[in-house]
Amino acid sequence: MSPISHITPSPTLPPPEPVKIGIVSISDRASSGAYEDKGLPALQDWLTRALHNPIECVARLIPDEPERIAATLIELVDTAGCALVLTTGGTGPAPRDVTPEATLAVADREMPGFGEQMRQISLRFVPTAILSRQTAVIRGRSLIINLPGQPKSIAETLEGLKDAATGASIVPGIFAAVPYCIDLLGGPYLETRASLCQAFRPKTAIRHQRPE
Repeated sequence: MSPISHITPSPTLPPPEPVKIGIVSISDRASSGAYEDKGLPALQDWLTRALHNPIECVARLIPDEPERIAATLIELVDTAGCALVLTTGGTGPAPRDVTPEATLAVADREMPGFGEQMRQISLRFVPTAILSRQTAVIRGRSLIINLPGQPKSIAETLEGLKDAATGASIVPGIFAAVPYCIDLLGGPYLETRASLCQAFRPKTAIRHQRPE
């Protein structure tokens, strides 16, 4: 009779924390019904695929009006309690592109590294990426990030670029830094799916590793 092997069971992981995320599509024409908005579905789809956490998306579709944008961001952070707010649209140089100004107007602190990295990613595709003015800010205990307007660009900037043959990261996406930023702000522990976006945290900040 073979001896009984003693196997230490792996610890049971706690369920992922629920997270409330604001998603805002900013477009005069889409908000007026002139064409179908694609920004909100793209954001919700990417977040659902990228996170283990149960997500409550609080969606807003609004025109390119600075007062309306600022009021929406304040509502999503201060009233709805979103730990993260992602906007799409209105970050170019056209006169009606006022998302960065409205975002900075409600900020406690600016986080310029997010915009710098988004432009580095987009420059891999088009030289006009230098015209993009995306930024990110902190308001209270929440992170607000301006993303580009096209669904393909949204995904590229969030998850970064990978080698088609090996899957190795070529340029890191900005979302890799989002979970640790929210940790530092005292928000929920975001758990990403490594196959799509590997969150980076210092070893001392990692609570556990969840299988895919």
